[in-house]
Amino acid sequence: MPNIELLEKSMPVAPIRIAALGCRELAEEVDRKLVKFRKELVERKQLSVIPQGYSEESFIVECECPRFGTGEAKALISDSVRGVDLYILADVLNYSLKYKVCGHENHMSPDDIYADVKRIIGAASGKPKSITVIMPFLYESRQHKRSSRESLDCAYALQELTAIGVDNVLTFDAHDPRVQNAIPLKGFDNIMPTYQFIKALLRSTSDLEIDNEHLMVISPDEGAMNRTMYFSSVLGVDIGMFYKRRDYSVVVDGRNPIVAHEFLGSSVEGKDVMIIDDMISSGESMLDVARELKRRKARRVFCISTFGMFTNGLESFDKAYEEGLIYKVITTNCTYQRPDLFERPWYVSCDVAKYIALLIDSINHEASISAILNPHDRITKRLEEYKQFHTIKEEK
Repeated sequence: MPNIELLEKSMPVAPIRIAALGCRELAEEVDRKLVKFRKELVERKQLSVIPQGYSEESFIVECECPRFGTGEAKALISDSVRGVDLYILADVLNYSLKYKVCGHENHMSPDDIYADVKRIIGAASGKPKSITVIMPFLYESRQHKRSSRESLDCAYALQELTAIGVDNVLTFDAHDPRVQNAIPLKGFDNIMPTYQFIKALLRSTSDLEIDNEHLMVISPDEGAMNRTMYFSSVLGVDIGMFYKRRDYSVVVDGRNPIVAHEFLGSSVEGKDVMIIDDMISSGESMLDVARELKRRKARRVFCISTFGMFTNGLESFDKAYEEGLIYKVITTNCTYQRPDLFERPWYVSCDVAKYIALLIDSINHEASISAILNPHDRITKRLEEYKQFHTIKEEK
């Protein structure tokens, strides 16, 4: 539920409209949550006068980016967006989308979807009161720093978006949130789905013992330490870390290959362990860490990651599950989830639609989102409930 008391004291800045690019299913779920929030608030306040566009059957504005035969594209917005609070929800990793170039079928790349985001902004023609881009996986976020003669794609993309009219950027678990320094005068919020992860974990596992004797949180590398430390703090358990030893004399696929994973921390023997990271790309690093933990006699291995891309397929995870290396893999629906993923016994999907709807509702009221971004009290409540009943009730 949104903070109704807070929203009652404020007025929306403009009617909400949501444009979906590459994430129609997620956008529709966000829309359903938002419609429900607004109807409940209207009923609670018993308003005689409701602001125009405040409570709607849907906030989604229909838009598309059709292609010419050459592969060039244009954006079309079917409804007026004059004076609205426009939210562009875009999944740049949805490779299931396709288009044709001179009769050949192509899969949409992150570059293609990012270009469509700019097209939609261009089609809005400066008419919206404000534009917020919600890009759960931040475009080019892994190219956030320069080594030698390299481009700084993420910083450039952020500057480009703000230059063409974007007021705020919302993203989930940015690879390096310091990239927001590229747009110091614009809004940038890095959202961590920690509460959603813990809720999904507790719902999927009924016999988890949450204490130092039975559970440990693991960072797969030094870059993941901040998010891992937060998990460790709210759960009240110990932390361990692997660091990657690389061969800096060799470059393979644009990076130095990992030659070993070294572990720092107390013993994991007999404990359930949670590996926390921002993304599973090919999954090789995650499975290497799981293998090292099992070699050290860990009990069950939970792999938790905001983005599950599985770029090399699911076979390696199937094999790891059969061999007992992993117990569960939890990722969000922030990005495209291939249909066969839900058939896997080891997979758990973490839904962030309600979280996004809460953020949109609060921003539209110009209300503070600090309480939403800090989930400590909600996590504590869920942990107490779990320890008492060993189950988590479904929220309405």
